[in-house]
Amino acid sequence: MKSPAPSKTKKLIKEALGNGALRSAVFKATESSALSRQKIIDQIPYWEDLRDKAHLIKKDVIENLSKYLTQFERNCELNGIAVHWASDSAEAQKIILDIAKQNNVTKVVKSKSLTTEEIHLNDFLKANDIESLETDLGEYIVQLNDQIPSHLIIPAMHLSRKDIGELFAKKLGVEYTEDPAQLLLTARKILREKFLAAEMGITGVNFAFAANGSFCVVENEANAHNTLSLPPIHIAVMGLEKIIPDVSMLPYFLKLLPANATGQKSSTYVNFIGGPTGSAYGEGPEQIHIILLDNGRTKILKDPVLRESLYCIRCGACLNACPVYQQIGGHAYGWVYMGPIGSVLIPQFLGEKEGRLSPFLSSLCGACTTVCPTKINLPHHLLTLRSRIVDSGNSKFIERNAIKIWSKLGSNAKVYRLMSRIASFFQSKLFFNSPLRVPGYNKERQFPLIHSEGFRARFLKMNGDKKNG
Repeated sequence: MKSPAPSKTKKLIKEALGNGALRSAVFKATESSALSRQKIIDQIPYWEDLRDKAHLIKKDVIENLSKYLTQFERNCELNGIAVHWASDSAEAQKIILDIAKQNNVTKVVKSKSLTTEEIHLNDFLKANDIESLETDLGEYIVQLNDQIPSHLIIPAMHLSRKDIGELFAKKLGVEYTEDPAQLLLTARKILREKFLAAEMGITGVNFAFAANGSFCVVENEANAHNTLSLPPIHIAVMGLEKIIPDVSMLPYFLKLLPANATGQKSSTYVNFIGGPTGSAYGEGPEQIHIILLDNGRTKILKDPVLRESLYCIRCGACLNACPVYQQIGGHAYGWVYMGPIGSVLIPQFLGEKEGRLSPFLSSLCGACTTVCPTKINLPHHLLTLRSRIVDSGNSKFIERNAIKIWSKLGSNAKVYRLMSRIASFFQSKLFFNSPLRVPGYNKERQFPLIHSEGFRARFLKMNGDKKNG
């Protein structure tokens, strides 16, 4: 799949802003999602109590992660689930490939999983002659379109019905239609055949339970249910942070996740996986493997400030609330995580050089934190990352030096007043009292007018008037 890069964000933003159809599709979808969310939470009087509880649960987990993961591993093995640890993408890919080769697997079905997107699993399996098919409808569409998802929950948010109709006609050889019901029937027919032929199913994990040695996958289409129950082998790829102490704490999150993600009171399916059932019951997988993926998470864990970003439950609410995401969509962020949470995660996962632009894709309005189910202070973390990127020398050369010059001028009152007078002169004589045309700046916004008197003169004048009054 085509995967852009966060370092190319400026180019990607220009392309997105120039695509009227994309902007319209994204804005319409995010607005609809935000309204659906609000309708649900208005019906829950203890909504803020749920958020407080979820925040405390995740805080406890992240601060005691090693303890909970050790407990989880022990209990999984007691339940017959094979546990594998992967330090990075390459190790996770190798584990999956080894399991596939040991079982002569050539056909894989997958349910929607951002963690597998993170490790580029589809491309890897394809390169090793293993067919890997996405079974979530949105994921299936973007896979056909050779793209990565543009939203954490709604992968094909950026595409219109017309786009999808043309895509199906081109890639599947069916008659063109924009009718959603017909498009769904076309996809369903193909996917059902793939489910029955698959030798391995791969899912992500929404929540794992340390005390129970089990985990769950939350969904609405039953594709995850088929992925984990029909093939004889099930592999779950789980980020280390997805653990919670025990299943009794799940109801808090099952209230928060669907409301924030899809504007529902509850998700349609909550699949619990507690061990292989094929031999005992004649149905379900005979092997279950769970891969605990680090891939930079322990590095984030060591940061006492930014570790809070690991509280995320991938609901996508911060994307729908973000005025920046609403205008540019997800692909402009250049990675599998996007929106406010993506802007926080990208520099931490990919490094401050590659992710140097991401923390600046925010208005810092705070809407993301207002809707976050686990109360992650996203604007605070964005400011922290901005500061670190500047301190590490990864900000723009022109920007760094402009700020240095401004700092020099601003720290010398006489020089600052002189430069202000010069700027005011140019504004009045050369630009006829219209804003100065600053190279680069005026392409996207208007430079503010410089007052002819200046702040100091006006301040002294105002104080003088008050004294005389």
